[in-house]
Amino acid sequence: MQQPRRAFLQTASRLASLAALAASCGAGAIHAAPASASTAYPFSLGVASGSPLPDAVIIWTRILHDPLNAAATPQLAFSVRWEVSEDERFSRIVAKGAASAAPELAHSVHVDVAGLAPARWYWYRFMLDDAVSPVGRTRTAPAANVMPDQLKLAVASCQHWEFGSYGAHRHIAAAAPDLVAFLGDYIYEWGPYQLRHPQTALRTAESFTLADYRARYAQYKTDRDLQAAHLAAPWIVTWDDHEVANDYGGDRDERLDPHFLDRRAAAYQAFYEHMPLRVPPADFARLRMYQRYDWGRLARFHVLDDRQYRSHHACTPAGRGGSSSVLKRDCPALADPGRTMLGAEQQRWLELGLASSTARWNILAQQTLMAQNSQVPIINESDGRFWTDGWDGYPAARQRLFDALHASKAGNPLILGGDVHSFFAAELNRNPARPRSAANPVIATEFVGTSVTSPSRPQARTEQYVAINHSIKYGRSDKRGFMLLNITPSDTTTLFLALDDVQNPASPIKTIASFLVRDGRPGLVSA
Repeated sequence: MQQPRRAFLQTASRLASLAALAASCGAGAIHAAPASASTAYPFSLGVASGSPLPDAVIIWTRILHDPLNAAATPQLAFSVRWEVSEDERFSRIVAKGAASAAPELAHSVHVDVAGLAPARWYWYRFMLDDAVSPVGRTRTAPAANVMPDQLKLAVASCQHWEFGSYGAHRHIAAAAPDLVAFLGDYIYEWGPYQLRHPQTALRTAESFTLADYRARYAQYKTDRDLQAAHLAAPWIVTWDDHEVANDYGGDRDERLDPHFLDRRAAAYQAFYEHMPLRVPPADFARLRMYQRYDWGRLARFHVLDDRQYRSHHACTPAGRGGSSSVLKRDCPALADPGRTMLGAEQQRWLELGLASSTARWNILAQQTLMAQNSQVPIINESDGRFWTDGWDGYPAARQRLFDALHASKAGNPLILGGDVHSFFAAELNRNPARPRSAANPVIATEFVGTSVTSPSRPQARTEQYVAINHSIKYGRSDKRGFMLLNITPSDTTTLFLALDDVQNPASPIKTIASFLVRDGRPGLVSA
């Protein structure tokens, strides 16, 4: 089983030389919209696919003639034709039809293409009148009883428009992954509708209404590198806070706005309208995001939602919601066993999915760092300073999750996260407050990816966190980029890929750290 890993590492070493292949995605010609396309071109936001099953995949587009002026698109329902083919020249079409792009859902199109063969690549496109969309490449999951040789997985999060270019997505497209997992903060709810301004720090033009959120997605999706990453492979997605509002928890935001649930429903609807999701748009006030995806017998993805069902933040300053950093001894609410991150229904769903899994690797795709990360040294049990928006703000909920992982005996748990704009690699003990021992074994390995663009803390502070937190073995906060995983039956290799310059759209990228996790042996090995 070493050959797939060697090939994967060779591919990663060539990523810098593949920077010019943003639209080629490494295999076959996958075409972005022509640069000369006028504002009348209806597929200005590109196309996307996702939620792959062994026999089906979602294909998506949105009819929008002018991305910065939604009113330019007539408020009529359009009949959009679509095709799926076994080849990029569309000489072997296996499925086709027409779908309605209705103004009630921002002229978005979600087609659940069924009857496909497992474990194979397909090409797809949309047509409206004489206009033809970009051609995207997608693939189905392997059959349930098959053990694939490998899965190449790209993982990204946190792409604030104002703070850099999307060079990371250009490199994701060039890496030609089988699957992309995006773990939240696809948009940020605030920022000027202008060219990118790296020094922008003030919250301007914040989104509150459905029209606001739709405009924000349209702004982000005009980026050609982001479009190219969607063209390269199917995506599985979840959200974090900024798809709605900074640091919201359940039904409460920082402002303690009594109308927040109306804002949240608008944001949830806009998220659905712009993502290749297999979820029914029946009630945007409560949109179920947690989903399960199997990649044959190789991997099971447990995609979590740690925003919609969580308890309110602990020990908030008077007059506002949201997060803060608190000393453990000053915040007894942290220890409240009734506080939840996932909610009771999602927790039960996760426990069932773990207990029933026969996959070699069980991958929790969720939002943020799960390892304990105190901001000050811990000498006594009452010590510690913790940020309350992450899992450190919900330690009882984290312990329930760890206990479920241990009890399930699910194969090779891997935790993937984003949110904190830093690379982290960690070994998760069953009791995170205590060092590793025979009585407190490592039960899972965690990889957290840095942001695509969003800024972070100075590297010196991150090094301090690594030094004082026993679970965290590596941390890097001064680089932007993404993670690339190669998952095989015998091991998983994870690369931390960092851009030289996030402001430069043509920036090269390099591997700054790599790790190996072996089947049956939780914990990190330098690769």
